[in-house]
Amino acid sequence: MTSTTTRPVLSKDGGTDNRPGLLLGVVLAAQFMALLDVFIVNVAAPTIRVELSASGAALQLVVAGYTIAYAVLLITGARLGALVGHRRMYLGGLALFTAASLACGLAAGTGQLIAFRLAQGAGAALMIPQVLSLIQREFTGERRTKALSAYSAVLATGAAAGQVVGGILVSADLFGTGWRPVFLVNVPIGIALLVLGARVLPRDARTGATRARALDLPGLVLLAGAVSLLTVPLVLGQEQDWPLWSWLSLGGSLVLLALFGAYESRLARRGGAPLVAPRVLRIPGMGRAVLWIAVSMGVNAGFLFTLTLHLQGGLGHSALRAGLTFGPAAVVFGIVGLTWRRLPARLHRALIPSGFLLAAAGALGVGGLLADGGTGGWGLYPALGALGAGISLAFSPALTGALAAVRPEDAADASGLLATVTQLGQLIGVAAFGTLFLAAADGSGAQNSADALRTTMIALSVTALVGAMAGPWRRAR
Repeated sequence: MTSTTTRPVLSKDGGTDNRPGLLLGVVLAAQFMALLDVFIVNVAAPTIRVELSASGAALQLVVAGYTIAYAVLLITGARLGALVGHRRMYLGGLALFTAASLACGLAAGTGQLIAFRLAQGAGAALMIPQVLSLIQREFTGERRTKALSAYSAVLATGAAAGQVVGGILVSADLFGTGWRPVFLVNVPIGIALLVLGARVLPRDARTGATRARALDLPGLVLLAGAVSLLTVPLVLGQEQDWPLWSWLSLGGSLVLLALFGAYESRLARRGGAPLVAPRVLRIPGMGRAVLWIAVSMGVNAGFLFTLTLHLQGGLGHSALRAGLTFGPAAVVFGIVGLTWRRLPARLHRALIPSGFLLAAAGALGVGGLLADGGTGGWGLYPALGALGAGISLAFSPALTGALAAVRPEDAADASGLLATVTQLGQLIGVAAFGTLFLAAADGSGAQNSADALRTTMIALSVTALVGAMAGPWRRAR
């Protein structure tokens, strides 16, 4: 029987500090802050453009630079955590993220802001993989399941909260600072988390096995190149109407990904230390869990992005009002993510396909209720809640099941892999469904936007059905 206790957390002086709740709160607060910065800048973008006289391309890089650096370096951050120590990399990444946030808030021009946004993304990429690794190492049994459920809830609320908080901060124009508080708000939070993290995070134990796994630099270069060539066109191609370079870049990413796979397989056969241990990829159900996570995050991101475009562009809602519209979906996502494990065990096998089916129904409901160009009335909120509940039922058990059979020494490999899949799923969702929405919105006006949204929601529903067809979930033993 699996133990339901946590490992004792080492205090700063080397003693024990058994405060697992505080440890979880510290790492998830950083996760939330990093997610917030993916979305919070979208709301501030128009103000940044005016105040810094930014060109369209520069503004895209301000918004997307963080996401690009974040996605490209996630696996690297996970591997460095295993080599250097999860505590060191978490605190180091948090320090870089906090300092870069301060620099972004004080930037005098778009060039500086782009550079500091890239640094922000790098800090997040060093910090975020350690969250899953620390949960995997410091929690066992039922407490690990609860911690992973809380992690899932944070992923959901971060997206909606970013738009709400961004709208509040920009509208408040604190002390005449305009857009700058969307970055500066991270500074006091980051400092507080650094102080708390230094006290509650477990000290890193450098084992011989960890030291033996050298950093796979050729693998890192190949993977970073593949992810870069995939990420950049997904982030920037849509705004530039998918020029030739974007398609060449996507093709190049497939070539580098094939080279990466061939190199890693050869390295493993020679007894080397590949970037992701092959035994992690061979864990029963891992491949299917990766598919579920990618599909659920793609549907979630596509839903958030296209509905935001409709609410703000088609219906003319403010950023704050649009953000608040997502409240039901985010709240229900969080509640379901925290409570699904309380359902009878005999029902767990059907949770993931049932979640995808519920998400498909919710997407169809949202598209139908907004099809006439109106606001949907009170019926919109149950539909949004169903969509949020469905995505949560699909994502949370998939993540928990994927990590359940991972050994502690493989936590970094699994964390980097799943964090990268989560991020790429979101990017692909935004690019694919965003492109569909914009192509279908032939002209301006609420009705054209509503027609495009209905088409997109049908596509989201079909994608969710693909996830449901992958089969039932099997709890890892």
